[in-house]
Amino acid sequence: MIIYSFSEVRERLASFLAKALRDGQVKFQDANGQIFVLRPERQPKKSPFEVQSISLPITTDDILAAIRESRERY
Repeated sequence: MIIYSFSEVRERLASFLAKALRDGQVKFQDANGQIFVLRPERQPKKSPFEVQSISLPITTDDILAAIRESRERY
């Protein structure tokens, strides 16, 4: 694995982020010799149908009544 300098990473951060996504990680070293690893965080895969629910003071009967009312108008 190649260890890049901090100044290289700072100058071309976007390309190093893309490299980390592609290769899994990028190592770089600062002026003091400390080595750092830049790697993408794994995101849990979510379904596009997974939505957060909200709590409203209405009942199922209220919802069905609203649907019936809207259908009667058309």
